Amino acid sequence: MSAPLGLLLTPGAGASRESPALVAVEKAVAPLPCRRVDFPYRLAGRKVPDRPEVAVAHLRTEATAFAASHNADVGSLVLGGRSYGGRMCSMAVADGLPAAGLVLLSYPLHPPGRPEKLRTEHFGRIDVPVLFVSGRTDPFGSPAEFDEHVAAIPGLVTQVWVTGAHDVRGREAEVAAAVAAWVAAL
Repeated sequence: MSAPLGLLLTPGAGASRESPALVAVEKAVAPLPCRRVDFPYRLAGRKVPDRPEVAVAHLRTEATAFAASHNADVGSLVLGGRSYGGRMCSMAVADGLPAAGLVLLSYPLHPPGRPEKLRTEHFGRIDVPVLFVSGRTDPFGSPAEFDEHVAAIPGLVTQVWVTGAHDVRGREAEVAAAVAAWVAAL
């Protein structure tokens, strides 16, 4: 596999493309082309996140446009994001959107306090390399829970754990360095 030609990043449900974590990742992967995109609900000024089918369709459009702007195929891009954004990217890839890999920051394995409500039904259809970067005390999924559930992903999985919970505030540089190193090794 050749090196990825770009990185498309998406924010968590309560944030925008200007999220400090996404900005830090973009700086860390430079000069690799990076595009940070908002979802339709954010672009329309709404606070409630889009349904998965709307978000996934938007990701297809954005990834296609980003790849075309660099005379590349969508499959040469790494897709990813933080929390909701990463989950939507993983669902898009599981549903057939080509990608060179997935970067999932603070992936919401389940809602806090609801480990029975797993958000992993699509994991078995992800056949690209995946990087998970999460806080060790994230209420959306513990290291042990991730170990148990990421085994369903056929692609190569890398996990990086940082100090903290779901919000990586203050750890952006550490998260960004992990992403940059992983992307460079693809």
